[in-house]
Amino acid sequence: MAVAVEARRGSPGAREEEGRRPSLLFVNQHYWPDVASTGQHLTDLAEYLAERGWTVDVFCSRGRYLRGQVAAPLLETHNGVRIQRVRTTAFGRARHLGRLLDYASFYVQVLATIVFGRRRHDCVVFLTTPPLLSVLGRIAKLLRGQRYAIWSMDLHPDAEIASGMLAPRSPLTRLLVALDRFGLRGAELVVDLGRYMKRRLVAHGVREDRTATVNVWNRRGEVEPTPRERNPLIDELGLRDKFVVMYSGNAGIVHEFGPILDAMRLTKDDPRIFWLFVGDGPRRGEIERFVRANGITNATYREYFPREQLRYSLSVGDAHLISLRAPFVGISVPGKLYGIMASGRPAIFVGPEASDSGETVIENGCGVVIDPARDDAATVLAGMVRRWAASPAEAARMGEAGRAAFLERFERDARCAQFAELLDTTVSARR
Repeated sequence: MAVAVEARRGSPGAREEEGRRPSLLFVNQHYWPDVASTGQHLTDLAEYLAERGWTVDVFCSRGRYLRGQVAAPLLETHNGVRIQRVRTTAFGRARHLGRLLDYASFYVQVLATIVFGRRRHDCVVFLTTPPLLSVLGRIAKLLRGQRYAIWSMDLHPDAEIASGMLAPRSPLTRLLVALDRFGLRGAELVVDLGRYMKRRLVAHGVREDRTATVNVWNRRGEVEPTPRERNPLIDELGLRDKFVVMYSGNAGIVHEFGPILDAMRLTKDDPRIFWLFVGDGPRRGEIERFVRANGITNATYREYFPREQLRYSLSVGDAHLISLRAPFVGISVPGKLYGIMASGRPAIFVGPEASDSGETVIENGCGVVIDPARDDAATVLAGMVRRWAASPAEAARMGEAGRAAFLERFERDARCAQFAELLDTTVSARR
């Protein structure tokens, strides 16, 4: 990793004594109280920094991750973070045109703020929702010398190319790739989610000494193993006597569902097993249609639980599914793995072993990896779920290993401290 961390008189504590606390502006479409994963992790980091003396502003949209508007004011200070929400179109993620209009209405207001706004910050940190936000950062740097960093949650337009939405050599794709690299190469710091993502960023022209890896996280007290007998959601969902295989989160284009759906079909007559999907996303309709068409009665799909119920909702699952299509390795790193580890439940990763998620599962012994390229992937998955349902001790041991690794490596305070040190180094070096 690249950005060296060393003792310096520009540290947060020293600046506070000098009366010059460092200031940051985070820009992302989503923030508290929205349910989007990027918004939740940004909220954690922003509040962590504010608690430790940083001056933290957030610029976001009132649009919800799914659709509609969040019930929150345009301007407020929450837990020490000054939040500015702007009105944008709110068509949601259901259709491409609506999503593009939401993006465009947000871009215009971001550009106006960072180029013509009165406030200056030591650094502006752009996330990657919507895509190509960093281009606006490069424009502001050229016009007014504003330094910026990027927190790369996903890679765009890599994701659209991998999904087939963009033809690799079309004029539009070439323009978007050029814009993406224009934004990336002007950043003081680019934070990635793993070594496979880092490789892609360096291949796009980012200097390796300006990259750093920070895994996403969960909070120690927010998600923790909850015994079934103390979990109120078990009876609410009618799952007291079931071995629950759970998929929680967005069902998107990057995720691999083929072997999962086939395994559901193979186990549809097993009364011990229940498949629970929680969340939403563009693939939800596909999954629900498959369930209906194949007469699968031991499965259901329900909306997201509130974040304050996360410890209970994740503990409903006796095992948790994660998936990733091979073309998206390094483009997307499913953050749900760390919540699964925090809940003390084993992970079933349906995706390539040579990926950030696959290697994390294997290295920490916190689950199994099933490559969807295997012809018998669905059979292997179904057989493993049946084995765990009959004798859950193996799954429980993997869950315990995951919890231990989470507490050591993937807990919120440790990762936010790492992020804060990187930002402090970047701000100090460039002042």
